[in-house]
Amino acid sequence: MGSATGSSPSPELASALHRLRSTLARLKAELELAQSEGTERALADLDEALSLLRAVEVAALGLVSVLVVDDDERLAELTARGLRRLGYDAESAGTLRELRPNEVLVFDLSLASGLDPRTRSALTAARPIVVTGATDPGSRALAERLEASDYLVKPVELEDLVAAISRRMAAG
Repeated sequence: MGSATGSSPSPELASALHRLRSTLARLKAELELAQSEGTERALADLDEALSLLRAVEVAALGLVSVLVVDDDERLAELTARGLRRLGYDAESAGTLRELRPNEVLVFDLSLASGLDPRTRSALTAARPIVVTGATDPGSRALAERLEASDYLVKPVELEDLVAAISRRMAAG
C-alpha cells in the first residue's frame, strides 16, 4: 500500500502537522456541539485555520484531499475514516459539494441521476473515481460519460481505492 503523500517530509513535521490538525478538528467539533451565541466567529476562525493548514500540508507534505460521496452516509464515513488512517485528508458526504483545488472525488454512481446540469458538469470535470453496486453496461456507460478515472464495484476494498486514488493523482 502506498503513502498518501508525494514527498518525504521529516517525521517530526508530519507528526506536528497531524497533531495540529487533530486538535483543531476536535476543537471545531466541540464548538459545533456547543453552538451557543458567540461561537459563530470562533467556528469561522477555525474553518479558516483548517483551510490554511490544509494548504500548508499540501505544499509541505503533498497531502492528498479526498471527498467520498455516497448515498449511504455511514459507508462514506467509514471509507473516509479508513483513508484518514492511511494519511489522506478525507471527508465524507451524502451529497456533492464544491470541490477544493486538486481534491480527488470518490462518487457513488447511484447519485448521478439526481444531479442538475451544472453539478453534473462539475462532476465530469472532476473525473471522479466511481463506486457502484451496479455492473451492467448502462452503469459503465454512465461512468464513461462522467469521464470517471476509475470504476470500482462495491464492496470496495480500501487497497483498491488507494490504488485508484494513486492512479488519479498520477493522471493529474
